[in-house]
Amino acid sequence: MDSNHVLNLRKIKAIADYQFGPVISNLLLDDMKKIEIELSKNTNKIRHVFYDGELFLNLRPRNGLFTLTFLAAQKIIYNVPPPRLRVVVQNNISKFIQKGRNVFCKHVVNLDTTLRPRDETIVVNENDELLALGRLKLPITHVLWFKRGIAVDVRKGILSS
Repeated sequence: MDSNHVLNLRKIKAIADYQFGPVISNLLLDDMKKIEIELSKNTNKIRHVFYDGELFLNLRPRNGLFTLTFLAAQKIIYNVPPPRLRVVVQNNISKFIQKGRNVFCKHVVNLDTTLRPRDETIVVNENDELLALGRLKLPITHVLWFKRGIAVDVRKGILSS
């Protein structure tokens, strides 16, 4: 491994520690030998992180934080007890969320109380099955008390193209 690759791995670890916490970052980056990094052609900065050849994390250049992929979300779901990094919705609306529809406050059953607005989140149903990925729009107290409004701005549902 060259020194630039080691430096980029340290950057990825530091960002993941800040964004998700050390437990999650250690889980996500458990085998550094399987991690490949794609740099931006224009800026030569980290753009994509691949795990064992599959896209794992994307680095958003606007805010310097990661967006999860379904592979990373599945790894979190299998290894971290709910509701960590999750928003749990009612089972009866699972099909809509899978298609990429936004999550409304009235459909939220439970969520990670450490999440803040604009945090990356995994949307699951009451059986802890992955439905979508998105960003929390409101503070936790608002999500739990409001009966109207969007709680999670869904970026991608597992059935959306």
